Amino acid sequence: MHKFIKTLIFLLLTISTYPVAAKAEEVTKINDLIENAKELDKQEVVIQGEAIGESMSRGDYFWINVNDGSNAIGIWISKEEVDKISFYGNYKNNGDTVKCIGEFRRACKDHGGEADFHVKSLEIVERGHPKDLPISIPKTIISANLTIAALLLFVVFLKIKVNRS
Repeated sequence: MHKFIKTLIFLLLTISTYPVAAKAEEVTKINDLIENAKELDKQEVVIQGEAIGESMSRGDYFWINVNDGSNAIGIWISKEEVDKISFYGNYKNNGDTVKCIGEFRRACKDHGGEADFHVKSLEIVERGHPKDLPISIPKTIISANLTIAALLLFVVFLKIKVNRS
């Protein structure tokens, strides 16, 4: 029994000295997908970016666009996965940041020959939110002054027209 414990301790110490390598999913930039389309065609890749625009229903599947700052791409996604998204980026909102695992297709035969991305799974990295859009005081003052000037010019135009008649 004593020999067994020594052997076990020796093995534990030996194993603990080796570094543990955990493979992290490498996120591919959308621009890299487009620039290296031939090499990455039909490969499983991970993309991450902001869901923008709106979802477009096509039966049990949806089209959405994802923008990672380098470029944007249309992704084909199931209803179960698209329901996870709360906010789409637009003028009023920052969209959800999504991490998508799926297959890149440089010329998808199912969707008119365009480059697209078929999602297998989607994870919300960060929830979107409404944007805080403050009113610019200088722009408000300029707008008011221009409106007054336009009204004054209109009144002058009417007086000149009445005097000519």
